[in-house]
This record gives sequence, structure tokens and C-alpha cells, in this order.
Amino acid sequence: MRIFVTGASGHIGSALVPELLQAGHEVVGLARSDASAAALVSAGAEVRRGDLEDLDGLRAAAQDSDGAIHLAFDHDAVKAGDMVGAAGADLRAVEAMAAGLGSGGKPLVTTSPIMLLSFSDLPGRPYTERDILPAGPRIDTENATIAMAERGVRASVVRLPPVVHSANDGTFGFIPTMVRGARAAGAAGYVGDGSNRWPTVHTRDAARLYRLAAERAPAGSRLHAVAEEAVPVRSVAEAIGRGLGSPTVVVEQDDAPERFGFVARFIGQDAPTSSALTRELLDWAPTEVDLIADIDAPHYFAS
Repeated sequence: MRIFVTGASGHIGSALVPELLQAGHEVVGLARSDASAAALVSAGAEVRRGDLEDLDGLRAAAQDSDGAIHLAFDHDAVKAGDMVGAAGADLRAVEAMAAGLGSGGKPLVTTSPIMLLSFSDLPGRPYTERDILPAGPRIDTENATIAMAERGVRASVVRLPPVVHSANDGTFGFIPTMVRGARAAGAAGYVGDGSNRWPTVHTRDAARLYRLAAERAPAGSRLHAVAEEAVPVRSVAEAIGRGLGSPTVVVEQDDAPERFGFVARFIGQDAPTSSALTRELLDWAPTEVDLIADIDAPHYFAS
């Protein structure tokens, strides 16, 4: 297939492009900068210049392709406090790509954050692919994607865990943000007793799931890119402490924003999440190193 990918030079995109190419697909990557365009050319992909605000360009790129995978999101707007604006732009971009793909069963794979489920009143058990929220920023895009199946788009959603880890992890990720905070404070930290749990996945395992979704996920599928179901946040903090050679301490909730940045909103959330249905549906089996072993490697502390 000829697959249009947004966010193709980003954290997951930089693993997804070679994953798709090695599987025999052609890749057209969206690039909003010269640096992104150069990275895509170097990886062997075709470049489409533009951004998520260029709805006509997104529609045309999708129309010229056999499918689309949507990874990009306006994290700059989120950092500036405009989650609603970023989520609205995301929904408009997905609608534009769906319009370009038409009603012939072409695949559209979008992205949604698992962590939103932890702010719901869902039962106290591991979240599954069958758990659905009715509305909200980014949830609206997820639900709109699923509804596109009724329009003849083979649409699916990959729900990402809060921690997608590897040497590709950028400055905006949970672990780099926590490392920066710990380095500045002279100690790694967690809130409460640190027993709350996060799901995780390695970047390359996530990339493989996106490929499988584009190739054969049934229309209307919600997929969980979860390799580890429940890693205690205290264990994450202790691994960061080891990497920095610093102590690990309890951080008061009132001090969390200064210590953890945007991660403060999630640092105390408990979100164990299953991917059993995804594994069975697409025969997806994560194979990469787990989170704590990855943090114990040196790449998160190189700068």
C-alpha cells in the first residue's frame, strides 16, 4: 500500500516509517519543516509538506494514498495550555483525511491516549478495548474515527499508554520530563506511596501495531498498544533515581506541578490496562525490552 503518515518524523513515526518500508509499503510522510523533510528522505519516504491546519492538503494526500496513519498532534498547543484547541484541530485533520480516503474501505488509523480512561468512572479493573468514553477532548476524535466505519472507511484507533519508551523518546515524553524534574530537584520522586500503575510500550512494538492495524484491523477497532499492563510509578521513579545517582523521595501533590511539569496531572493516576483483545485480533506480540530495563540503559540520561 501507499500509506500517508502524519507525525512521520516524530517519536513513533521515526520507527513506523522503516517498519512500513520493510513490510513492502510506500510511505508518504507529512513534514512541516526542512529538518523533518530531510529525515523522511533519508529514511526512504516521500515527503508531503504541510501541517495539521492544511486541511485541503491532508485531504489530497489521503486521496492519493491507499491508507493513512495519523500520529501527529499539536503538543505545542498543549504545553501552552490549549488542549481544547489542539483536540479540535486533531478532529478536523482526521475528518479531512477520512474525506480524502472515500468510501472504498481504505484504512485510517488514528491515535488516542489511554490515560484519559483513568479520569472516568469506569470500574476499578484493568481497562480493556471495550471501554468507551462518551465525549471530551481527544475522545471526540476517537469516537468520530470509529463512526467512520459506517462511511466505508476501514477506521481503527490505537490507544497509546502514557509511557512509550526507547532511545527515540523525545523531550516531551513522560520519562524525559520526569528525568529533567529529578535532575533539577536533585531527587527522583513520586506522589503518595507510588503504588499506582501505568501501562507502557516500547516504541518499536507500538510501530508494529500501527502497521498491523493499517494492514488488517477490522473497521471500528479500538486497539491497545500495551506491552506492560501495570508498572508501579514508584518503580519508575526509583529507576530514574538510579540513573541519576540520586535519592528517590515522596513529593507532595501541591509540589507536583513544579517537579513533574505536565506529567503532574497524571503522576498519581492508576491506569492498569489490558491489550489481550488486541493481541488476539492482530496476532500482535510485543518483543522489545521492558520499561525499567530501558530506563536502566544510559540513553535517558545522556544530556
